[in-house]
Amino acid sequence: MKSKILSILRNREGYVSGQELCEQFEVTRTAIWKGIKQLKEDGYVIEAVQNKGYRLTGYPDVISKAELESRMDTRWAGREVVYFYETDSTNNDAKKLAEGGAKEGTLVVADFQGKGKGRRGRAWVTPHKAAIAMSIIVRPQIRPEKASMMTLVIGMAAARAIQKNTGLDAKIKWPNDVVVNGKKVSGTLTEMSMEMEGIHYVVIGTGINANVAEFPEELRDIATSLMLETGKMADRAAVICDTMKYFEEYYEKFMQTQDMTYLQEDYSRLLANMDRQVRVLEPGNEFDGVARGIDELGQLLVETEDGTVKKIYAGEVSVRGIYNYV
Repeated sequence: MKSKILSILRNREGYVSGQELCEQFEVTRTAIWKGIKQLKEDGYVIEAVQNKGYRLTGYPDVISKAELESRMDTRWAGREVVYFYETDSTNNDAKKLAEGGAKEGTLVVADFQGKGKGRRGRAWVTPHKAAIAMSIIVRPQIRPEKASMMTLVIGMAAARAIQKNTGLDAKIKWPNDVVVNGKKVSGTLTEMSMEMEGIHYVVIGTGINANVAEFPEELRDIATSLMLETGKMADRAAVICDTMKYFEEYYEKFMQTQDMTYLQEDYSRLLANMDRQVRVLEPGNEFDGVARGIDELGQLLVETEDGTVKKIYAGEVSVRGIYNYV
């Protein structure tokens, strides 16, 4: 009820009468009053005027279920939101929900994440009201080896959402980290449950440094936040909802061919490494080259000095670029 009331108030310039809300939701005025009261307790500023109704005049920086569902402009991605004020890991929460039968598109969001997972086992802590921690459940009917490409898909979505909401020139450091001015603002970790016959579900977890004001000294040269880059607070809910909107669009293109065929050009335009010198690091074999985009399997194409183009698979090597975040 809260989400539905909030959605109407948010999208109406003037007042919304209590009678209109009662008729739309087929509930009593008492039920509407209780919903309005709950929204006020959550920090929303709602003006109530006799014979006119209710009008939303201010809202807090929250990423609650009601806030996100009232702003989500998608058909299936993020339409069902599970919110935690605090949690250890949204990926772990999403996996439990997926095991319990949660439908595709279910989005888990937390205001605080204490034991988030980064690549290679690194911890990712998400402070209260400072960052975004979210994990979406998908159930693709694809071969398990293709699932890793979905990290590229969510990376594209996060970059586009950041661009739209901040005006920053967000780019992707292959394969999926989002960078601004050479520093990391977002990372993704994908986990899946599968058997020989196929995939049960995939959980795609993404963290975004939205309003982080300060980083530990060892991270200041490689990490940044949207707030630090723009000088103003980012609307976390808007970034989440737009990430889901772009993800839905890109994911459906991905599923048409079950690879990056229809996304190669868009991805290459977002690639921070594009046409730049990179160093490929693999055991016993390091070499330099110039990044030339990706192929349909999401592999990075690196042109070496002799003109040979090598295909780099994300799970086998690391790529270092010539800028702060490597």
